[in-house]
Amino acid sequence: MSNNNRVSVNIKNKIAYVKLNRADKKNAIDMAMFTAIKNTIKSLKKNRSIRAIILSGDGNDFCSGLDVSLFKSGSSAAKLLFKWHPWQANLAQFISTGWAQVPVPVIAAIHGRCWGGGLQIAFGADFRISTPDASIAILESKWGLIPDMGGTVAFKKHMTLDVTKELAMTGKELNGIEANKLGMITYVSEDPIERAEELAAEIIKQNPDAVAACKKLYNRSWHGSDGLALLREAYYQIRTFMGKNQRIKAYNQTHEIDQHREFKNRKNW
Repeated sequence: MSNNNRVSVNIKNKIAYVKLNRADKKNAIDMAMFTAIKNTIKSLKKNRSIRAIILSGDGNDFCSGLDVSLFKSGSSAAKLLFKWHPWQANLAQFISTGWAQVPVPVIAAIHGRCWGGGLQIAFGADFRISTPDASIAILESKWGLIPDMGGTVAFKKHMTLDVTKELAMTGKELNGIEANKLGMITYVSEDPIERAEELAAEIIKQNPDAVAACKKLYNRSWHGSDGLALLREAYYQIRTFMGKNQRIKAYNQTHEIDQHREFKNRKNW
């Protein structure tokens, strides 16, 4: 299935392959791409046939950040920054924070440039896998700006405060290996798509209700009150335990254990 010429979506083996599709512009984000990513997130949020999402960029780069044409348009800036409620995400922020609303794991496969707004999109994913030679940067300071596309929410989950400040203030570029050491990248791989598929395959084996509950629980509770974290933990466990997918998973696991014991007994005999 395809959204439009800015973002393509193809579903195979319960995995939705989402690709930023503007290779000739290094997948720079213009208004059309902002809208396409928003619509993609909302569509995938409702899709119960998928179990994982792999997010990547077409061509030589994951995403080089904002299209410079946006800096010249006051109306575009207004559309991006407008929000009904101060505590909710505007359009610019939603294309990063919105991935948390999708009840399946999102894996960003990064290569080439992953700069500015592109990095904030990647940080909206649950996991990030990068080539060793990718170029990764919080690049907004080069334009005299701050990272304001939801990155603050994600950066604090994965990096220390001093490292985040340095990268945001200097616009320093890192390769995949350096970014991995700082907690920005989950895995480094010469083939991020293949590594993402391996990770997705492991997750797909599990109870989808438990996976969705884990994602929601940890996203909401990793920072903040311990009491609220314990409350959510108990609540999501009850919901998961009462679902049929838990019974299926438990039955299959018990069957595997019984088979393993039978094999060992025969071997010992």
